[in-house]
Amino acid sequence: MGCDVRINRVLVANRGEIAVRIVRTLRDLGRESVAIYADVDQESLHRSMADFSVRLSGQGVAQTYLNIEQIVAIAQSSGADAVHPGYGFLAESVAFCRAVEEAGLVFIGPSAVAMQCLGDKIAARKLMIEHQVAVVPGGVKPLENVAELAACIEDIGLPVILKASGGGGGRGMRVVRRLEDMALSFEQCQREALQCFGNDAIFCERYIESPRHIEFQVLCDVYGNGVHLFERDCSIQRRHQKLFEEAPSVYLSSQQRNTLGAEAVRAVLAAGYCGLGTVEFICESPDQAYFMEVNTRIQVEHPVTECITGIDLVAEQIRVAEGKALAWKQDEIRLHGWSMEARINAEDPAQQFLPTPGRVQRWSVPLGPHVRLDSHVYEGYTIPDAYDSMIAKLIVWGNTREEAIARLKRALAELKVEGIPTTALFHSALLNCPKFVAGDFDTSYMQAEWEWAATAARLAPHADEIAEISLVGMLGEMG
Repeated sequence: MGCDVRINRVLVANRGEIAVRIVRTLRDLGRESVAIYADVDQESLHRSMADFSVRLSGQGVAQTYLNIEQIVAIAQSSGADAVHPGYGFLAESVAFCRAVEEAGLVFIGPSAVAMQCLGDKIAARKLMIEHQVAVVPGGVKPLENVAELAACIEDIGLPVILKASGGGGGRGMRVVRRLEDMALSFEQCQREALQCFGNDAIFCERYIESPRHIEFQVLCDVYGNGVHLFERDCSIQRRHQKLFEEAPSVYLSSQQRNTLGAEAVRAVLAAGYCGLGTVEFICESPDQAYFMEVNTRIQVEHPVTECITGIDLVAEQIRVAEGKALAWKQDEIRLHGWSMEARINAEDPAQQFLPTPGRVQRWSVPLGPHVRLDSHVYEGYTIPDAYDSMIAKLIVWGNTREEAIARLKRALAELKVEGIPTTALFHSALLNCPKFVAGDFDTSYMQAEWEWAATAARLAPHADEIAEISLVGMLGEMG
């Protein structure tokens, strides 16, 4: 990443809602955008919104959105100065980052060296230990065989969790609760790690049964300055996949927020980080938080941070990529109000969240004060089955958490989608659950026994529609 660089044209190496989101900020900044699209995305909104668009040759994700050589060549031929990877696909690919840098283009993200340092979970654990950042008790090297796993278990006790060193997104993970399950879990985790990430290195750490999942947004410049932009609570999950996020978290006091935020900044600066990133923690208690990983990219849930800080995170990514110093010191960043994000997925909650690609016959979005919808969907659009099922993010802001909940309920009631089932009704039910309203939840919440049916019966204006759904059955295999 160079200094004093003027970025005029950016190739957006992604699709869907995040590509639309990036294009919008580029237009706000007076910069040009180049979209890329596979044949299945010919009618996608990001293609028509960008200043330029270029078709990707080939079929399937590997030949299109994961084709490093083709994407870099398009960036060069289109006259782009920089590449923004968004999230997913190649966003955390060291090889892609390096290829962009070697082509003389600016990668809007951390350097390949920093990405490699933090992207490998085992290497990141070692780095955190060296810099006095707390990590979950466990191993600091790849497990070579089941005997080494047994030795690790003898040291830290059961249960443990096996993780892929190069993994993410909830994949490459196995929980071991019994010694007799060690061998099978080891083999399954190693095989999945190789299949998903091309790297069969796995490690072991103590499994924390019901933690809170708290992550801190961080931003660093090329001059070694770093700040955090407060936390997001991402504890509402299904199979390690986030469904709902809010900022800040009721879990932390102001003092705990400041302490953990400072630790997050220290964690990324240890790797010489420059750019936007997210430091994820799992918390046994507000005072006992463990470093989990760093996501070296913009997050799906970044809008809630934008709402509580008033800062456009994509714009700041571009600023630091141009070599500019951070615009604020830590004590100049203020937390205002509360924000929540409901991920609207093309999934059927009544069928164990089965993906439901298809044609959107009606698309009517909510409006009103402090309501934001990030999406690439429009009426008549056909959702392809080749990609992630998220089709929109419904974000609200309120002065208080109670106000944010009320506003999100109203916005969900206004959202009208016909032609495909979505997770909107699930979120409506969630917002009416007493424990959620009280802030009493953790990552095991979706697996717990709670009164979905009674909650659904109370809902309005969807009560008649939701009452027909067995929300306990909705949880499927979560029990």
